[in-house]
Amino acid sequence: MKKLTVDVVLKELKKLYPKAKCTLDFEDPLQLLVATILAAQCTDARVNVVTKTLFVKYRVPQDYLNVPPEELENDIRSCGTFHVKARAIQETCATIITDFNGEVPRTMEGMLTLRGVGRKTAAVVLATAFGVIEGIPIDTHNIRLLNRMGLVASKNQHRIELEMMDATPHKDWPILSHLMVAHGRAVCSAFNRNCAGCPLKEDCPSSLVYKRNDLSKLLS
Repeated sequence: MKKLTVDVVLKELKKLYPKAKCTLDFEDPLQLLVATILAAQCTDARVNVVTKTLFVKYRVPQDYLNVPPEELENDIRSCGTFHVKARAIQETCATIITDFNGEVPRTMEGMLTLRGVGRKTAAVVLATAFGVIEGIPIDTHNIRLLNRMGLVASKNQHRIELEMMDATPHKDWPILSHLMVAHGRAVCSAFNRNCAGCPLKEDCPSSLVYKRNDLSKLLS
């Protein structure tokens, strides 16, 4: 059994998910930013249902400020934590108008001044909307899989990002995250992982532990 490396993981998962990309629907940077805020603790599929009508009603930052908070909350209610998300969207739009001339900022520094925007959201928007690669979006799929594969030994989002930035070619920072999300949904889920169907199973330390646990159950 060999130790998995980032290069091997990228090579195998790129073959398995050649079309891996951001799964949020959007047509411009503002839409992607809003969708990413809504996606916190919510599935991309649910967000896409909500934004299908939301983006018809709200087209520019000022549109989000022209309605009372309660109206925006109602429009995004099914995405969960709608009070917090509505406030984040409205305050973010206000900052975009006052500090960035109505345009979504194109730097990590600028993105992090927006309410409700952390490094994960900023990295997604910068890379996907502008092609600016300033970080690796680390979500729950990334944290789970990178630990299972033995590529990191931490649950801390910031520490994992720093470690993976050091270990991953700069051009692959965005795709690494997308591949982890795709693999986390299709094969290596939180509760029903399919190690037998994983191209990394021979060298993945988690797969070996999983096999041992299955064997122990059979022999008990």
